Amino acid sequence: MDTDIEIRVERVSQLFNMLDPFPFRERDLDPEAEAYIVAWARELPRGAPMRIVVHLPEAEAAASEARGLPEAMRHYFMDREIAVSGELKELFRIGRLSLTIGCAVLAVCLGIAGLIGEGAFSRNLAGFAAEGLLILGWVALWRPMEIFLYDWWPIARQRNLFRRLAAAEIVVRGTSGRA
Repeated sequence: MDTDIEIRVERVSQLFNMLDPFPFRERDLDPEAEAYIVAWARELPRGAPMRIVVHLPEAEAAASEARGLPEAMRHYFMDREIAVSGELKELFRIGRLSLTIGCAVLAVCLGIAGLIGEGAFSRNLAGFAAEGLLILGWVALWRPMEIFLYDWWPIARQRNLFRRLAAAEIVVRGTSGRA
């Protein structure tokens, strides 16, 4: 199958962070194992279903931890999807706050620029100050526009990738001998 992510380990425990105090099915994946799986998943076609195939020695594949491996991996990727969704919500919250502040700064800058234009300043100085305030007002909108136009895409892609990994079929295969 073209959408397989193949992993070959000697023990199930190699896939999980052994310092994590949670029970086996709630443990985090080892950072290297996660990076390997995620890197391969990024290379696969976006619309195609994924399958993660874990190759273990026969004796290890028959152990209870190996039988619980699909559920543990699904649980981990669902947790990652939830965490990344939270990051995306937080980014949009910051974007809304930044947009509110940026619009307020722009309004104040436009108001002051309008008052300067009517003031007793010399024509050149008033024009310079008004233009500077106008630029400052638009610069205040830079960050919210960056958030709403560009910054959310990679986070949404990562969330969708974790969603696909959580939905992936996870198969444990026993192998005889070493490859």
